Amino acid sequence: MTDESMIHPADDPRPEGDPIPDVRRVLDEDVTVSELEERLLAPLRQVVKGQATVIRQMAITLLAGGHALLEGVPGTGKTLAVRALSRSLGLRFGRVQFTPDLMPTDLVGVSVLDPATRSFEYRAGPVFTDLLLADEVNRAPAKTQAALLEAMEERQVTVDGTTRSLPVAFTVFATQNPVEYEGTYPLPEAQLDRFLMKIVVDYPSEEAERAVLDGYAGGFRSGDEGTFGITAPLSHEELASHRAAVGRVHVDERIRHYITSLVRATRGDRAFALGASPRAGVALFQATRAEAHLSGRDFATPDDVKRLAFPVLRHRVLLTPDAEVEGRTSDDELSALLETLEAPR
Repeated sequence: MTDESMIHPADDPRPEGDPIPDVRRVLDEDVTVSELEERLLAPLRQVVKGQATVIRQMAITLLAGGHALLEGVPGTGKTLAVRALSRSLGLRFGRVQFTPDLMPTDLVGVSVLDPATRSFEYRAGPVFTDLLLADEVNRAPAKTQAALLEAMEERQVTVDGTTRSLPVAFTVFATQNPVEYEGTYPLPEAQLDRFLMKIVVDYPSEEAERAVLDGYAGGFRSGDEGTFGITAPLSHEELASHRAAVGRVHVDERIRHYITSLVRATRGDRAFALGASPRAGVALFQATRAEAHLSGRDFATPDDVKRLAFPVLRHRVLLTPDAEVEGRTSDDELSALLETLEAPR
């Protein structure tokens, strides 16, 4: 079967004027199932119905040591996915509902005077966990968002001049509603750039929605982890081992050049008012390694890059007003851009 996404534009057999195939659809049809995926993701698919791509990208985020922004309307399973992922890995789960009155100390903790000892005692905030769900992160003011940014970037927090390290597995999954903007504080580009991925959580298929109701009829409850049916989670040691293995995945020089060419091409594309930064190239490199490892390989392929280009780059580029008026999305433009670049063979 010919992979259209690997055809050089000069050799493209399609008649001029034919629509460009959607690279995302071509790539999603062929993903290797590895032993790690079978053990980690198969149980999650039984809990979170119809969101296979979402939970796979969440697992890649965790393996790559990054953080992810989950964007979707309420009720599509974002919270459930994070809870199920923490359960499958035996990790601690924490949730913070971001609101306009949320203060930085509500996240990182505060020093409180102990009347008995007449000394200040530090009380840790909810960021001291393994998987943190920052629910509706764009509803908190900039100062609180900045406090979360330090935790994400440095994996530590500073309170009253004292710096404290966060758990090794600390990972933030932040959510935001793509429809409701009233009363929100949009994340600035500098903070969006700190998220390894922006994962779009869409409505599940009709079949998946029926499976959701069947699950509830059978006793499943999203608020009760005991009903998830995940009985053999990966240990902390296994997670650390897999993260180390991701760092050993070989990425050929030609593929590294391909990543650089793709990132730089976003800066010269007329559809983008703002292209991706060099940090985006590093993020795509790390995500590509994690994708390869999750697929059971110790080497990366061009398809790994193409598959991860959308969640890694979509929040790092900014469309021009003309492109937005035409109804185009960042994913549409990235798909078209990938078709113009020759991938290494």
